[in-house]
Amino acid sequence: MDLDFEFERHSKRRKTKLEDDPQTTGMELLPREIAQDILSRLPITSLVKFKCVCRAWRAMALDPEVVSCSTQDTDPCVILHCDFPIRNNLYFVDFAAHDEEKEKVKRIRAPFSSMMPEFEVVGSCNGLLCLSDSLYNDSLYIYNPFTGRYKELPKSLQYPDQEVVFGFGFNPRTNEYKVIRVVYYRNGHGRYPRSRRIIYPLSQVQILTLGCSGWRSLGKVSYRLVRRASETLVNGRLHWVSRPCRNKPARRLVSFDLTDEQFREVPKPDCGGLNRCDYHLAVLRGCLSVAVYCNYGRLEIWVMKEYNVKGSWVKEYSIGAYMPKGLKQNLVRPLKIWKNASNGRAVRALCVLKNGEILLEYKNRALVSYDPKKGKFKDIDLQGTPKWFQTVVHVGSLNWIDTPSD
Repeated sequence: MDLDFEFERHSKRRKTKLEDDPQTTGMELLPREIAQDILSRLPITSLVKFKCVCRAWRAMALDPEVVSCSTQDTDPCVILHCDFPIRNNLYFVDFAAHDEEKEKVKRIRAPFSSMMPEFEVVGSCNGLLCLSDSLYNDSLYIYNPFTGRYKELPKSLQYPDQEVVFGFGFNPRTNEYKVIRVVYYRNGHGRYPRSRRIIYPLSQVQILTLGCSGWRSLGKVSYRLVRRASETLVNGRLHWVSRPCRNKPARRLVSFDLTDEQFREVPKPDCGGLNRCDYHLAVLRGCLSVAVYCNYGRLEIWVMKEYNVKGSWVKEYSIGAYMPKGLKQNLVRPLKIWKNASNGRAVRALCVLKNGEILLEYKNRALVSYDPKKGKFKDIDLQGTPKWFQTVVHVGSLNWIDTPSD
């Protein structure tokens, strides 16, 4: 569709209407499908400004068709979750914005920060963040950082001595959002062997469908899932890697299906790295991916081209060692142990940008883009970047969840 032609075709009618009604802004005079197409191309930062012009434009920006289209075929935002020095803060960079907007990191002022000063990002889905209280594990919020809307979720069953693995995702088949809590706990009455890692022999899986009044119990789980924030959502399933245990000594790639609420194993790539600790999961161009740390600082990225088909695993990228300029300054790590750091891993693969470059995070302190065709790295120097952060890939949207209690 030629947008310039359509604008010219409607200009005379728009001019006449504006003269008759000075309150009319003109944009709403375009056919709905053309206006939707225009708005769906705007980066989230521009869309937020657009909806603040007047009520008519606000209604257009919040049209469900625009909201759903605006999350497709664009570069993502990245949310920077900073847990240092004391109070948690969220920042964002919109890679789909214009050049001057890309060069700045902007702070997000969370409206619930006084109620939950310490939090973790459970996950990001369709423009929504799920945040958990990292001090007490009893509060969960759904939050859209670009509209400011948030909702506290019902409280769940807690245990005095527990470790919780979270997940958050959307089921397109049922049009439902779900939050899962995999709770590992011990009752305090038994005697447990001494080890460097606390042992939680008991488990319970709890799930909440957003819009429902309470959590449901799905019983026990036989896998010991590794607790890592913002795990991967692919094909309507959340994914983790399991820890070795007595009856299952090998690490396994485990999925949770949001439709039938069952755990299943997913075939692993033949890279051997999952049997070590040096790996992480990612979603690259909609595909389940595994990034494995190799010798001499090299990173291999395996991509499952066809979901749940073992033979479709391909070693898509091999990224050599690199040291961003910001890390060469020998900054001294603060005495506080940052609980959200990725266990000292040197680099995380975040996403593939529209230009084909891979966005990487180095030691929770620097963002770098890598061009796989040229084999070149580029430091992303952004004004206002916090010293320590964890990056969450986030598709900016004005989306919200309509529930009976809203």
